[in-house]
Amino acid sequence: MAHDPFAALRGRLDGLCLSRAVGRVCAAGGGTVSVTGLSGQAALGDLVELRQRGAVARRGEVLGLAEDCITVLPDGSPDGLSVGDVAVLAGVGRIAPAAHWLGRVIDPFGAPLDGRPLMPGPCARPLRAPPPPAARRRPLGQRLATGMAAFDTLLPLARGQRLGLFAGSGVGKSMLLARFARGVEADVVVLALIGERGREIGQFVTDVLGPEGMARSVVVAAASDQSPLVRRRAAWAAMAVAEHFRDAGRHVLLLADSVTRFAEAHRELALAGGEAADLRGFPASTVREVMALAERAGPGAAGMGDITAVFSVLVAGSDMEEPVADILRGTLDGHVVLDRRIAERGRFPAIDLLRSVSRSLPGVASAAENAAIAGARRLLGAYDQAEMMIQAGLYSAGTDPEIDAAVAVWPALDAFLGAAAPDGPAQAFADLGAILNGSWPEPE
Repeated sequence: MAHDPFAALRGRLDGLCLSRAVGRVCAAGGGTVSVTGLSGQAALGDLVELRQRGAVARRGEVLGLAEDCITVLPDGSPDGLSVGDVAVLAGVGRIAPAAHWLGRVIDPFGAPLDGRPLMPGPCARPLRAPPPPAARRRPLGQRLATGMAAFDTLLPLARGQRLGLFAGSGVGKSMLLARFARGVEADVVVLALIGERGREIGQFVTDVLGPEGMARSVVVAAASDQSPLVRRRAAWAAMAVAEHFRDAGRHVLLLADSVTRFAEAHRELALAGGEAADLRGFPASTVREVMALAERAGPGAAGMGDITAVFSVLVAGSDMEEPVADILRGTLDGHVVLDRRIAERGRFPAIDLLRSVSRSLPGVASAAENAAIAGARRLLGAYDQAEMMIQAGLYSAGTDPEIDAAVAVWPALDAFLGAAAPDGPAQAFADLGAILNGSWPEPE
C-alpha cells in the first residue's frame, strides 16, 4: 500500500472535538479536586483539563463519581486552583503511535520530550487494550541472541517471552536493560522509563542507547517528580506503542523499568480514590493491574508480530516475597535475580543463576544444550552448598568428587556468567562445554 503523507494530519483532524463538556471546580483539598457539571458525561479514568484564565493549568484523571460532582486527581499540585475555575472533559486517554516515532523520546501523552515536533499517527489506540485471545496466541518462538553468554545459554530468552528482572537498587539493573536494548534481536525496541530520575533519562538515551540504539527505539519517559497519574500512564503508553508495532507484524522488545514504580503509582491513585491498602501496603487492585499489564506482552495471534518483554522489579533487601515481586514471579515466563553480593565482588551482570529460571527451557535448546545447562547448574549448586567450608579451609580435596569438580570449574563458570557473547549462542554453548569438560584455557 502506498504511503500517504497526509495520514497523520488527517488522523489529527479526525480526532478534533467540536464540542466538549465543561464543568467548574467546586472544592479542592487532600490532593484532589471536586468538579460540578460533569457528572452526567464523565466516566472513571477520563481525562479532565483544569484551566485558569483560559489556559490549561494541568490535566487530571477522574477517580470518583457522584450525582452532583466528580473527583479529579490532577497530574500536579492543585496549588493555585480556585473555586469556579473551568474544567473541560477531555475523554478517554488514547495514544496514536506511528513508524516515524522511532528514534524519539515522548511523554506518556504522546508529546515529544526531545525538543522536536512530533505528529501523532493516523489511528489512536486505547491505553488499556485487552491482550490477544488466549486460544489464538502462538507459542514462544525461537531463542534470541542477546550478546551475553548467560542469556544465550543458561537463561535463554525466546521470542515472545516475558522475563522478570528482580534486583535491588544499584545492582546493575539499568545497565543490564541497556545491554538488552542494544543486543537483542528485534525490529523495534520500546523502552518505558517509569519514575526514573530526570538526569538518568537523558543519560540513558544519549550515552547508553546512543544513536544506533535510538534508531530502532521509542522511549516513553515519566520522571520521578511527576504525578502518579503520569507515572502509571507511562507503562500503559509504552505497551500501547509496542502493540502498534506488534499489530503491524514487527517483533518488539519491550523494556519496562520498573513495574514496581508502576505499582507504587497505582497505589497512590487507588488510595486517593478511597481503596483500602490491604496487601502489605498495596490495594487489592494492584494484582489485577500488574497482571493485566504483563498479559498484554507475549506472542501475538496469527498475522501479528510478538512482544518480547523484560520487566524490572525493585526488591528491597532481595525480598522476593514482597507483593509486586510475588505477583510477577507467578505470571511471567521466567525470572532473573541480581544479587548485591555478586555485584560487590565485581561480576556484572550480577546474576544469581541458582535463583533464576527461564521457562523457555527445555523447548528452545537441543538435548546436548539442555545437558550442558543441567551440568552447569549442578556444579554451581554443589559449590554453593560447600562454599562456606571451602572458604574456611574446612573442605579437604578428594572428599566429594562433585565438589572437587565444582571447585575446579567455578572460577571459569563464574566469569562465563558475566561474559559477552559476540559470536552468538552456538559459540557461547561451545565455550560452556569447554568449561565443563575442563578444556577451557586458564586465564593469563
